[in-house]
Amino acid sequence: MTDLDVEAGGAGPSHRSLEVGVAAAMAVVALIGIYGSIAVGIGWAADGPRAGFFPFYVSLIVLIASIVNMVQALLHRVDGAVFASWSQLRQVLSVLIPTIIYVALVPYAGIYVMSGILITFFMAWFGRYPWLIALAVGIAVPVLAFFTFEMWFLVPLPKGPLETMLGY
Repeated sequence: MTDLDVEAGGAGPSHRSLEVGVAAAMAVVALIGIYGSIAVGIGWAADGPRAGFFPFYVSLIVLIASIVNMVQALLHRVDGAVFASWSQLRQVLSVLIPTIIYVALVPYAGIYVMSGILITFFMAWFGRYPWLIALAVGIAVPVLAFFTFEMWFLVPLPKGPLETMLGY
């Protein structure tokens, strides 16, 4: 089998392919950071460093580290070690994808509504709790968080249309 065999019982991706992939992804992130830093200025102004000075050097360090990691991964002898099986990766993605959706929707629906939905979904789907219990906890936790952060600590968190409709 190859390291990209997509059969359900397939071995899964190799350590080497993941190391090369992560190094490449981090290099892209670093290049974006370098480009953005140059756009806002990486030099020294009369009042100190420009806005891009520190991000430029941090991105440069990340880029160099990514290149070193990629070269080491490519030069290392292939031993066929599997990073994780495809079924294990599916389990990780079953948590990661809803979490990404949660993060993407927080600015639009608010953190309290999205947290309630996420908690309810995770409890019912993964925890196999009855929907009524999952829904009760999915409502109670964000309400408690709202009072804790908004009312007692006076720390505003992202709100959506529901909070606006309720006057908050």
